[in-house]
Amino acid sequence: MLRKIKALTTPKQKKTILSLIFLSVLISAVETVGISAILPFISLANDFTLVTTNEYYKYVYDLLNFNSPKLFVLTFGYILIGFYISRGFINLCYFYLIHKFSQGMYLSLATKLFSNYVNIKYQDMATRNSSDLSKKLITETEYSAKFFYSLLLLISELFVSTFLYITLLIVNYKVTLALTFFLGGMIIFLLKTISVLIKKEGHNRNYFQEKYYRAISETLSNLKFIKLLSSENAVIANLQKFGEGCTRAMVLNSTYNTVPRLSLESIGFSILIGALIFALTQGDEIVSTIPVITLFALAMYRLLPSVNRILSCYNNTLYLSKTIDLIYEDYNMDIHKLGEDQLDFTKQISVENLSFKYTDSYVLKNISLTIKKGEKIALIGESGSGKSTLADILIGMYTSYSGTIKIDDTVLTENNMLSWRKKIGYIPQSIYLFDSTVADNVTFGRPYEESKVVKSLQQAHIYDHISQKEGIETHVGENGTQLSGGQKQRVGIARALYGGPDIYVLDEATAALDQETEQQIMDQLFEIGKNKTLIIIAHRLSTIERCDKIFEVKNQKITIKTKSTR
Repeated sequence: MLRKIKALTTPKQKKTILSLIFLSVLISAVETVGISAILPFISLANDFTLVTTNEYYKYVYDLLNFNSPKLFVLTFGYILIGFYISRGFINLCYFYLIHKFSQGMYLSLATKLFSNYVNIKYQDMATRNSSDLSKKLITETEYSAKFFYSLLLLISELFVSTFLYITLLIVNYKVTLALTFFLGGMIIFLLKTISVLIKKEGHNRNYFQEKYYRAISETLSNLKFIKLLSSENAVIANLQKFGEGCTRAMVLNSTYNTVPRLSLESIGFSILIGALIFALTQGDEIVSTIPVITLFALAMYRLLPSVNRILSCYNNTLYLSKTIDLIYEDYNMDIHKLGEDQLDFTKQISVENLSFKYTDSYVLKNISLTIKKGEKIALIGESGSGKSTLADILIGMYTSYSGTIKIDDTVLTENNMLSWRKKIGYIPQSIYLFDSTVADNVTFGRPYEESKVVKSLQQAHIYDHISQKEGIETHVGENGTQLSGGQKQRVGIARALYGGPDIYVLDEATAALDQETEQQIMDQLFEIGKNKTLIIIAHRLSTIERCDKIFEVKNQKITIKTKSTR
């Protein structure tokens, strides 16, 4: 666990942890002084003669030139009041700092994981479950803040307990060791039983919460089919089952966490009361025994909650240990580092002996083809033949292939991949539109230029329609629910046009549209792409009849279809 914590923290965060540990030592000393100073003040307030009879009090009394024992005691009281106010302020600052650090860890880990997921290889991301990633980004990173808060509070309370324990040993080591025997046995028992149960519930919480997230994601993604099959009650029952499992784990964890406090308080204060009863039976010795018992009572009043917090924080770190494991898995994952070396496209794209497989079986094997700049080519083939995979390789989504792809005379590599991607406008069958304006959906995170947005929308023949509403500030709704299928596709085309690409790749871009709308969009694309390279994946002959070349992908190979064999 320590190794994982070190891996998850930056050098600056490690220094912050050390600073907070140093501050916890200071707070522990303050707490010890605060407990230790109460009994002397009570003794002085009860007997002013101690000011002159006790050598330590008398030394301070003479040093500061007091002229009255009463004034000395009053001054002592005022100093204690100021001390306790300062103590409260110092504790407040400390809790603010550890909260700030733990929440900073939440943001730091969430940002790092999100960056890793965005920069992971596209091929690797295809094997991950999006709901699991969302759970890690949202829930597990939030739990990580609680883990680090518990860890820092655990360290702080360990120092407090140690300082108070040493003080009690100095006052009366026999009584302290006796208390240690009873309370220590109870603590060991709790660690061997309750802590094990809490760690188990932490794993249960993760399991059921993962299922819960998946159930939500899968249900909302397939809501139409669920309604069609009248399966609403089944999916609700499924979600409730996982929710109950997660809730049960949280409830049991909270319940188990109260056991140490109740046990320690019951046993600790019972021992103190028993000691007081014993002292009362000793007759005259009660006067000399009461001050010691009072000190122990005050110390236990602070020590027992401290020990309880130690156990509680320790149990929380066990409960949340699975969170650290999950975050650690993805924190140092391999990301796809791509370069922006200049890449010019003036002649052709050459594919030589290209082979690709997702797992063990080849999807494409030893294929070669040439696409000249300005050509309009089509990729056809049965579903699953590999035509979309070939297109994804050509646009730089998959890089784990054998063979060579050359742009003009330059080999396409990870060093020039970003430069290559900027030359490509991609239009898939399913256009994803997020719940924002048309302009935001066209720019899609790129630098905003209003004139370019308007021009792209005009070229895509959608500008006149949105002008009747709020123009480029028209809201499209979640995934474009306020637009028709053809209008969504035109916004997707405008998005591809916005970057001013040299190559347009249409991956079944019009398959979901009626023939009339498809014809209109294809006419516009051929008009826009007169001097551009078009790579079209389609089934309908009407979509590809104007292409210069048609390549068929079949049985891991690629062949060119001449006009006579179309």
